[in-house]
Amino acid sequence: MDDFTGFGLPEALMQSLNRLHFTTPTPIQVKAIPPALQGRDILGSAQTGTGKTAAFGIPLATRLMNVPTSAAIVLTPTRELATQVMQQLVALLGGSQSPIKAALLIGGDSMGKQLGQLRMKPRLIVGTPGRINDHLVRRTLNLSMTDFLVLDETDRMLDMGFGVQLEKIVKHLPTNRQTLMFSATLPGNIVKLSEKYLRQPERIAAGSTIAAAPKIKQEIIHTEEGNKYTQLLALLHERAGSILVFVKTKHGADRLAQRLVKQNHSADAIHGDLRQRQRDRVIQNFRDKRHRIMVATDVAARGLDIPHIEHVINYDLPQCPEDYIHRIGRTARAGAEGSAVCLISPADHIKWRAIHKLMNPHEAGAVLPQRAQKGRHWHGHKHGQRQDQPRAGGKPFHRRNNFKKASGQ
Repeated sequence: MDDFTGFGLPEALMQSLNRLHFTTPTPIQVKAIPPALQGRDILGSAQTGTGKTAAFGIPLATRLMNVPTSAAIVLTPTRELATQVMQQLVALLGGSQSPIKAALLIGGDSMGKQLGQLRMKPRLIVGTPGRINDHLVRRTLNLSMTDFLVLDETDRMLDMGFGVQLEKIVKHLPTNRQTLMFSATLPGNIVKLSEKYLRQPERIAAGSTIAAAPKIKQEIIHTEEGNKYTQLLALLHERAGSILVFVKTKHGADRLAQRLVKQNHSADAIHGDLRQRQRDRVIQNFRDKRHRIMVATDVAARGLDIPHIEHVINYDLPQCPEDYIHRIGRTARAGAEGSAVCLISPADHIKWRAIHKLMNPHEAGAVLPQRAQKGRHWHGHKHGQRQDQPRAGGKPFHRRNNFKKASGQ
């Protein structure tokens, strides 16, 4: 489908799409929107950056515009994703002038402000499971007439321990509802959950959920743990544009950002210990390019949509292999080009082997290749395979080694 006219959308929604410069549907939108408009439940998986929010947002907006008695709720794993989803849905509904009111219910935000939004009788709720449950316990939120449910990044919500809270929320919703469930991956626990929440769902998949975007140049640098900071400075010096640096701890994010600022880099940190107002400020400053570097824990890996991110640097590897896909998916969005670099110390080899195996599931005995001699490059090839052949999507890997000769590694 070349444009959105063939979906039979409300005129007001078409005007919003034109205003947002949404011209050609993405593959996930082409597959998901028609059955969702027909009232079907959806179990969808899609690579990050493929237009998933509009894939459920357009049917959601259509329902609210066409059925005055309908209400919708969207659940996301993180505050940042909830905020971005809310912004896009409000834009689809016509912006601040839309008669359809909305409420953003997320942890760390002012309860008074949220109660004010709820008093306006919103027909759209977007939020995180913890704060949604807080309002249900306080009886400040009534979902008995909410007949459209979206579970976004369901795998991440389960990873973060929100399974019990999801169960409690669903009990407040009418049985006769439409449910759209989206997940980056579809492991057994997600399929089992879909059997519980969805009715004869349409299975939708767009692109590989274990592959990098095709225009991401991936590079790995082998170095000692104590040399990572020096390597990072070299990477920052040789790269232009906005850079997202991932670390494993909140304290590590603050400490690294402070070290970079002391060396005259424009940097800030984001992690779960910041108040919501602080997190919003850090993201907005990065979005507005007031800071070139954002140091983040995995709180920013899911859903962060800032088109101008050109480079992702994994200062620390993620604990969960799947999070590697979401981290590097913050660059090369919507067809743009980007780069992703991993700094790998000897202690990281087991984690990198798990990532390599995830992205190359059909490779017999997928393991981390032996470290090449100093100065040699690795392009992610096994014996007899062309070195320019891409692996797991994206551009070929480029490998450097930066061990000291005396390291004994």
